[in-house]
Amino acid sequence: MDAAVNRVDEIALLREQLKAKEALLDRQEQRIDQLESLIRQLRQQHFGASSEKLSADQLALFDESEATTESALEEDAATETPVAAHSRSKPKRITLHEDLPREEVIYDLTEAEKVCPHDGASLKEIGCETHEQLEFVPAQVKVIKHLRKKYACPCCDQYMVTAKKPKQPIEKGIAAPGLLSYISVSKYADALPLYRLVELFKRVGVELDRTTLANWMIRCGELVQPLINRIHEHLLAQSVLHMDETPVQVLKEPGKTPQSKSTMWVLASSAQSRHLGVLFHYSPHRSQDIPTQLLHDFQGALMVDGYEGYRAVCETNGISRLGCFAHARRKFIEAKQQQPKGKTGKADQALSFIQKLYLIERQTKDQALDAEQRHKLRQQARPILDKLKQWLDKTKHHTPPKNSLGKAIYYLEAQWPRLIRYVDHGDYPIDNNHAENRIRPFVIGRKNWLFSNSQRGAASSANLYSLIETAKLNGLEPYAYLKEVFTQLPNAQTLEQVDGLLPWNYKGAIG
Repeated sequence: MDAAVNRVDEIALLREQLKAKEALLDRQEQRIDQLESLIRQLRQQHFGASSEKLSADQLALFDESEATTESALEEDAATETPVAAHSRSKPKRITLHEDLPREEVIYDLTEAEKVCPHDGASLKEIGCETHEQLEFVPAQVKVIKHLRKKYACPCCDQYMVTAKKPKQPIEKGIAAPGLLSYISVSKYADALPLYRLVELFKRVGVELDRTTLANWMIRCGELVQPLINRIHEHLLAQSVLHMDETPVQVLKEPGKTPQSKSTMWVLASSAQSRHLGVLFHYSPHRSQDIPTQLLHDFQGALMVDGYEGYRAVCETNGISRLGCFAHARRKFIEAKQQQPKGKTGKADQALSFIQKLYLIERQTKDQALDAEQRHKLRQQARPILDKLKQWLDKTKHHTPPKNSLGKAIYYLEAQWPRLIRYVDHGDYPIDNNHAENRIRPFVIGRKNWLFSNSQRGAASSANLYSLIETAKLNGLEPYAYLKEVFTQLPNAQTLEQVDGLLPWNYKGAIG
């Protein structure tokens, strides 16, 4: 009897051990899948194309994948996508605009060649053949010598007066407005680090050092603060704003190591705004206090990603928070890249729906449309959103949460109420690409100059990025605009004069 009981206990123990082993194997298989997915993702990031654009073949694949979904979902009618025949493209001819300065070089015959070899008659000019070339004149430097004439009374010898000189962007400094503008645009618009600019100046015979250039940029960033304040006030008066953030390294921050990360925030008006503006803001941290500070008086709609640091200000101010479909699509693209080549999967199904939403959105890009017309066009997206939600509710129960597809599905579900709000108003954007495009010049520059040395330098850089990007959005050439700002702003004495230098108001000299 005891032997039988022991046998039963032994079998039960073995079953428990077997269950434990099976659970361990399941966990190990999930971990292996996660690591393999991570490897594929890293390979794609390192070697694959970074563009999120989808080819015609991929779109056709999406249509096929949608057709394989469960019959419970209503199927779309099959559509044919015409493929253009192959044609060899001709090189685009460069146009030399009429407003470019021109220099004529005339080639003429000698006097002996101006005689007809047949009858000896003098030749008569009947025209000329013209060929234009584009030439480039390298940068030139010059010294501006300011002479302030002095006068004295010859009778009393008690009165003396000196002619006034306009205030300079850096008083008693050697940098003129044009030089400061060139350095600012080179670093913040063209992503050239200061040490390379030092080498450029050395080739034209000017010895400068990086510390001097850095100090000049700090002074310029502080000089334009009145314009930055006015841009911020303008943004807060808009009905729709975009916001995003990206890391920046600042070496000298109190209480932080040089290796720690700080944050550069960007606030931008919507693409439909009458006056386009961008505000960069440096912060040593990424807490919710910064959105609260930057959006203190804002009560419109805010387009952001899924970062929950925006929650507090949205709830406090009653801001309508919009979700970014580009972020949701990006996560499914990452999941698609983990699939075996040539096979469709759940990521394709999600991308099929999202792509159709963007096809509808293309129709709203016509500048002639007003908000009401855009809203009407977007109502075509509601049935697609309903089908995407049905797919999401069905798929989330059969997808492991920790792989790339599971993370994409979790993001889509968590952001769903915010993602679908764009169809409620014609001025609401479908994604946050407008802010990402504004922050891209900073990201490109960061790859070259790597870090800021001080908090003061990071704040000044934010101001100069703000002014340059706002100028570009309003169709201004950054160098010419900044040169006038650095010339005129030190002498501006009224709010009207400061406002006259805002990019959307700028028309030339003050007064």
